This record gives sequence, C-alpha cells and structure tokens, in this order.
Amino acid sequence: MLNEQDLKQIAQRGISKEQIETQLKQFETGFPFLRLEAAAAVGNGIVAPGEEERREYVKAWEQYKAEGHRVVKFVPASGAASRMFKNMFAFVDAPYDVPTTDFEKKFFDEIHRFAFFDALDEACLKNEGKGIDALMAQGCYKAVAANMLKAEGLNYGQLPKGMLLFHRYDEGARTPMEEHLVEGALYAASNGEAHVHFTVSHEHMGFFRQKVADKADMYARKYGIKYDITFSEQKPSTDTIAANPDNTPFRNDDGTLLFRPGGHGALIENLNEIDADVIFIKNIDNVVPDRLKAETTEWKQIIAGVLVSVQKQAFEYLRQLDKGATDEQLDEMARFVELCLCVRPKGQKVDADYLRRKLNRPMRVCGVVKNVGEPGGGPFLTYNQDGTVSLQILESSQIDTNNAEYMKMFTQGTHFNPVDLVCAVRDYQGRAFRLPDFVDKTTGFISSKSKGGKELKALELPGLWNGAMSDWSTIFVEVPLDTFNPVKTVNDLLREQHQ
Repeated sequence: MLNEQDLKQIAQRGISKEQIETQLKQFETGFPFLRLEAAAAVGNGIVAPGEEERREYVKAWEQYKAEGHRVVKFVPASGAASRMFKNMFAFVDAPYDVPTTDFEKKFFDEIHRFAFFDALDEACLKNEGKGIDALMAQGCYKAVAANMLKAEGLNYGQLPKGMLLFHRYDEGARTPMEEHLVEGALYAASNGEAHVHFTVSHEHMGFFRQKVADKADMYARKYGIKYDITFSEQKPSTDTIAANPDNTPFRNDDGTLLFRPGGHGALIENLNEIDADVIFIKNIDNVVPDRLKAETTEWKQIIAGVLVSVQKQAFEYLRQLDKGATDEQLDEMARFVELCLCVRPKGQKVDADYLRRKLNRPMRVCGVVKNVGEPGGGPFLTYNQDGTVSLQILESSQIDTNNAEYMKMFTQGTHFNPVDLVCAVRDYQGRAFRLPDFVDKTTGFISSKSKGGKELKALELPGLWNGAMSDWSTIFVEVPLDTFNPVKTVNDLLREQHQ
C-alpha cells in the first residue's frame, strides 16, 4: 500500500511508518464512543464558589505570582478568519446585487459600527475611488464586501482571526492579538513580565510577528511591564494522512499522499514545549473591550487561585506518600481524590500506588458557563481506560447518538466549555510533565471532506482540551456567561459586548 516514495514523504514530515499504519487502521475501525456516567452539574463535578471563597482564591493567585512562579498565556491563533465571512463570500458570489438575507441586511445597515469601518472605507477609496457610503448609495454593495474580503482590500477573507480589527478605542481600533496582550498584563504577569505565546500558521507567521512587534512596546509602557512574546507553528509531524472512502491512502493528482492538519489536538506538542509552572489557555476570538475586562480578569484570577490551592494540597499528599503514609492519611487522600478531583475508583483498589497515579499528573481548572445554546463541548463524568470515572470535556462526535440515555445527558446538560483553562504542568518536584503521555489516543474522530471534487476521510487527533488532556486532574468551575464572547461570524462583532 505504501511505496518507497511514500516512505520518503512520510519521513520528511517526521512521521513514522508505524504511525501511518495506525492511522489507516483507525479509518477502518473508527473510534469508540465514550461511556458516560452523567453530565457534570453544580454539586456533581462543577464548583460554584461563593463570594468569600472567590476573594480567597484571588488572594491565593496573587500570592502564587508574588512567589516568582513562571506564568504563560497560551493563545491558539492559527485559524484563518475565512469561516467568519462565509455569509459575505456567499453574497459576493450571489446572483443578486443588493443585501437580501437578514445577515446581509444587518451587515450593511450597521456597517458604521464595525471597528474596521475606517480601514475598509480607505480601501474602498483607494480601489474604487469612492468611500463606503457613496458605493452603497449607488447600489455597489458587492464592491464594499469584496474590498473587505479580497487581497487588494483588507484581505479579511484570508487573514488569521487574530489580525482583524475587533474593537474601537479613541486611540485606534484593536485586534484580538492586542486584546490578549492586554489580558496578559492584567492577570498573567509575574515578576513584572508577561509571557504570551501564540500558535500561528506558517503562512501568516511573518505578518503576525511584525504586527506583534509593532504593538507590544505600546502596551508594555501602558501597563508598566515587559513582554516576552513567543510563537510556534503546528508541527508537520502532527498532520494526519487522508484516506479514500475504502480506507486506502488518498493521493494527490501527482500521486503523493495527502496530509491534513490534525486539529487543535496537535497543539499538545506545542504546549509541551512551553517553559512554565502555570499556563492559561484561551481562544483568540474570545476577547472583550477594556470596559468589560474587569470581570474576565477577576474570574481568571479565581480559577487560577483554585488551581494553585488544589495543587498545593496534592503536592503535600505526594510528599507524604514519599515518606510513607498511615492508613488514616491514605483515607484522607482518597477522599480528596474523589471529592475534590472528582475521580471515582469504580472497583479499583485504592492504595498508595493508585493515589500516587491520580495525584501526580498535570492539573487543569476549566471555566464552564451555563448552556444557552452556543456551540461547544460539554463537561461530563466519563469512564476512563483504567475503569475509573473522572471529569472530561466532550464534543458531540464522541457521544453515541443512538444511545437515548447519553443523548438526553448531552442535550439537557446545564453547562458547556468555552475554552477557558488554566493548567499546572510541573510535578511536585518541579519537573515538567511530558504532556503527550497523558493523551487518550482512542478519542480522535473521523470526518468526511473532499478535495478536487473527490470524497475523502480526514482524521482528527484527540482535541487539545478533550482527549489530549484526558488523563489530567480536572476541576470545573462555573464562571459567568459574560466572560464568554466568541466571534464566530463577522456580525457577532455587532453584539453589545464587542462595541
């Protein structure tokens, strides 16, 4: 099935023949659905701290930073903005010339409210000889949309989402990249320095780096800190092979194998290379203007305080295990693992070895918000490979839709995951965990795609906050819905939270 040329192509990407054979086998067998115990809820896997507890957690976080620990803000920023503009691409190609759908009407009726209005107006003047208002008055709506999307204008149809103008300020509009720099200064800075890491696609790396260099000094002066800003790309070795519908390797027209990005789960490799004690993870588009940042900042401090408080207790127990723990101490540890970390043994022998395994691993606290119908994975109690039950974030693709009980859990779940994580990635002796060792490799999924009109099957690796963190200690904390403001379509920028 694989020829000499294929093996050379595979080796050049840093992938082994065995990995490819495993992936082709996975196309044949598929991935098992996860076995669920319950949807997590407040009182059953989700913590809702009271006012006094929240104050204590903020203090714990401030104390942790004051001790000189290294904190990094990790921002997956490689996604292009093309999906944000799907409706506007459709309008440019439509057989009609004036806004017709509700989406199109809203876009043009409220176009002055977009933070990129002035930049788009300039592009239209340069390319069309007229500004936006003059073009719309003449019915040239498509010219306005094309100047927003195409390379000769703003090129928003191809740029990474982090480089679009999202929010208006007196001193000029800001991109999500800039808003993340501000957030880094507000809650992730320690020792007078904010470490921010962006994962960026190869094609946009030079542009992204330049934009960061243009802006970082201004925000450093504004917040009285230094920035240490680093970048990485998704590794070619994390790409996955594409397959035909009959599970044989899909080939390009020139006979070479087709590889596709393995999804955000590939970023576990990038995360593994971050030198930090604590890492915040948040999507590039989930940002708000300064007037709304106080609540976001407070809750980031709260979930970080939960993390370092629980980690401190886990470290104490591990040191106790090193010395030799009494039965009474082991009982106390077992209660902590079950009640605080929500790991339920389900028939496992709860001895010192079991407790060490469950205590000595990476830890994450995930903010979860009340479910109001936004897309996103949900918090669940699920069965693990070793038979235990623990907290996991699941996507719909991981759930057996033919199981009525599971579908009821999924559709009636009270909360969902907005990708709001803070992670502890060192053990109690200060050594970095090797994060790929904690991935559940059975949690990938297969989707149907096409290339050049030919159908193909694509393989996604276990998601970064799903199966890639399956064997981490997990705590869910309820955070306010106001802290979650993603931008999935361009018209989302017209929401009050982005004005």
